[in-house]
Amino acid sequence: MILAIAAVSLNLILGYGRMISFGHAAYLGIGAYAVGIPAYYEIYNGFIQLGIAIGVSAAFAFLTGLVCLRTRGVNFIMITMAFSMMVFFAFVSIEEYGGDDGLVIEVRSEFGRWLNLENDTVLYYVCFVSLLGVLYLIRRIVHSRFGMVIQGARGNEGRMQSLGFDTFRYRLVCYVIAGALCGYAGALLGNFTSFISPEMMDWTRSGELIFMVVLGGTSSLFGPVLGAGLFILLEEILSGFWLYWQLIFGIFLILVVLFAKGGIDSWLGRNPER
Repeated sequence: MILAIAAVSLNLILGYGRMISFGHAAYLGIGAYAVGIPAYYEIYNGFIQLGIAIGVSAAFAFLTGLVCLRTRGVNFIMITMAFSMMVFFAFVSIEEYGGDDGLVIEVRSEFGRWLNLENDTVLYYVCFVSLLGVLYLIRRIVHSRFGMVIQGARGNEGRMQSLGFDTFRYRLVCYVIAGALCGYAGALLGNFTSFISPEMMDWTRSGELIFMVVLGGTSSLFGPVLGAGLFILLEEILSGFWLYWQLIFGIFLILVVLFAKGGIDSWLGRNPER
C-alpha cells in the first residue's frame, strides 16, 4: 500500500501531466530519512516527522522543478535522475547516519496513545486509510479546473497558453504536490521497515515506480494501485524461482505496452482515463 501511494503520486505527473520523472524515488527517501534522522536524535513526535517529510519533499520538488520543468523529453528525464542521484550520493557520504549501510529506526513515529504505530495492525490501517485519502485527493485534483489544465497541457500546451493559462506554474504546482505525497509515503515506509538507506532513493527505485504506473495504467486512478500490487506479488514469486527474475518482468512489461496500452486497468475493461 505504501508503494501504491508513491505510484499514485507519480501518476499525477506521469499519467496526467506527461512528466516522466526518473527521480521520484528521491522523495520516497527524503520522507524515510525525515523519520530516521529525528529518531536518531530521539525526536519521535510523528507530527514533527511528517511535517519534515512533507515540507522538505515539497521544497525539494519546488526547487528542482524550477529547473526540470523548463525542459522536455529526454532532457527532463536525465535532469530528474541527476537530482535524485545527487541526493542519493549525499546520504551515502554522511557517515553519521550510516552512509551506504543505512540507519535503523528503533522507535516508530509517536502520535500519542490513540495511534500506536508500534502495533503492526494499527500501522496497516494507517497505511490503508492513507491510500484511500490520497486516491480521493488525486481524484478531486484531476477533476478540478486545475487538473483539467494539467491534462490540457499534456495534449496541447501551446493551446492552453493561448487561452491564458500559465502552464509552467500549473505544472510546477502539480510537481510539488506529487513530491509531497511521495514524501508522505516515504515516512510511512520508514516506519514500516524500521530501516532506511540511500538505496530507497536510487534511480532504479524510480524505475520500479514507473513500471508500476505503466503496468497498472497511466491516466487511471486505480491503475497504479493495481500495478504496485501485481509488481510486489510477481517479485515475491519470481525471485524465489530464478536469479534473473527482472528479465521476465521486462518481457511482461513489453507485452503489456504492446497488447494492453492502457495497462491492466484497461485490460480489465475499465476506462483508462477515469
